[in-house]
Amino acid sequence: MAGEDPDEIRRDFGEAVNMTAGELEEWLETDESQAVGQKDGGGESTGHASGRRIIELLRTKKDDLSDDDLAHMRKVHGYVQRHLAQEPKAEDVETSKWRYSLMNWGHDPLKKG
Repeated sequence: MAGEDPDEIRRDFGEAVNMTAGELEEWLETDESQAVGQKDGGGESTGHASGRRIIELLRTKKDDLSDDDLAHMRKVHGYVQRHLAQEPKAEDVETSKWRYSLMNWGHDPLKKG
C-alpha cells in the first residue's frame, strides 16, 4: 500500500463500518442479509462475503493487519460512500434492499451515533 497512510485507511474504515462484529455476525445469519447483493453463480453475494471478512478485520489488532486487509478496508469505505449516495427517496428505507446491502458491508444507515 505504498503512498497510503494505514492510519487514514483504518480511520475511514471505522467511519464506514458502524456495526460491531457481533451485530454484523447476527445480521449475516438473517434471510434478509442473504437475499440481497450480486451473486456469482448462485452462491454467496459479494457483500455477504465482504461482511464475513469485515468481522475478521474488526477482530484483528491494528498491528496485525496486512496490506491485503488494508486494501479490503479501503474497498469497504469506497463501497459504503458510493452506496450512501444512492439512498432511495420513494421507498421505506428500513426494509429496503439498499439498507440491507449496506448492512452486509457493515454499515446500518439507520444506526445513530
